[in-house]
Amino acid sequence: MEIQEIINKEAWESFISQCSEKTFLQSWNWGEFQEALGEKVWRFGFFENNELLAVCLVIKVKAKRGSFLFIPHGPIIKLYNLENKSKILTTLTEKFKEIAKKERCSFIRIAPVWERNKENAKLFNQVGFLQASIHAHAELSWLLDIELNEEQLLQKMRKTTRYLIKQGQNNPDLEIIKSQSIEDIEIFNGLYQETVKKHHFTPFSLKYLKNEFSSFAKDNHAIIFLAKHKDDYLASAVVVFWQGIGFYHQGASKVSKIPAAYLLQWEVIKEAKKRNCSVYNFWGIADIEDEQKLKKHPWAGLSLFKRGFGGYEKAYLKTQDLPLSWRYWPVKYFELLRKWKRGF
Repeated sequence: MEIQEIINKEAWESFISQCSEKTFLQSWNWGEFQEALGEKVWRFGFFENNELLAVCLVIKVKAKRGSFLFIPHGPIIKLYNLENKSKILTTLTEKFKEIAKKERCSFIRIAPVWERNKENAKLFNQVGFLQASIHAHAELSWLLDIELNEEQLLQKMRKTTRYLIKQGQNNPDLEIIKSQSIEDIEIFNGLYQETVKKHHFTPFSLKYLKNEFSSFAKDNHAIIFLAKHKDDYLASAVVVFWQGIGFYHQGASKVSKIPAAYLLQWEVIKEAKKRNCSVYNFWGIADIEDEQKLKKHPWAGLSLFKRGFGGYEKAYLKTQDLPLSWRYWPVKYFELLRKWKRGF
């Protein structure tokens, strides 16, 4: 198997369009976004007998605790059979070890979109990976099939969710605005900061949010949704529409008795249908089966909200790390401590 760097956006996106398991974190635009943040990016293709079997976006992440190579929701593979996955993972590991050495990275981190099962975990284990201390991106996502008509989608929702959507529709002072103006990220950020105070998490910077939105909006792949009641903004979402999937990636809201967030999500779903998306990805939910533990989880309320729209969960293999230096272990213990402090 050979690895070649891919420098053509059309070739990259065309290949991924043929793959079933994917998220926008392996899109060409996500790579451009990372470059806008000052990160170093590589895009590799895996070939056998001149046939492209997989692609992989790799980012060098520079952090105070040490640099590492990161593969978000990749590699993306055309045929997910055992032989292909094994060959690609082995080849990838050897190639990225070389890059990591040149770039002085202490470990390689992969957040794969491979099904969470013993078989896939074994493949990573065989080439030296171990489960990371924290998740890097959504490992348990909530998805909704939106090929049904609107009435069918409403009927499959939780009764309370359906009621709150209709209550929002009947409120003459509640308006859902769709925007592709970068200035409206400021409005989103105002709500986002309130959400940060409420849920006590580390926020993305305004620069990060603007660069992320701009990277997708330039190709008409992103919209800011704003729920406005009279002169007050109550909820907002930055949604990415890519390759037939809508992604609820960034969200924010303030505490209110008005069901703005419910109506906003319904308008997002309808927009995704207009764009011929077949799936709406609500992104991450709490990865806990025990109901008592779930109630104490920081994402408990958000998970309940997302599940109320109907759909199904998809569990990906947990984030994997390949240690390459002793410098990895202080990072691991630091992340374990941070995870404990956040209540995860």
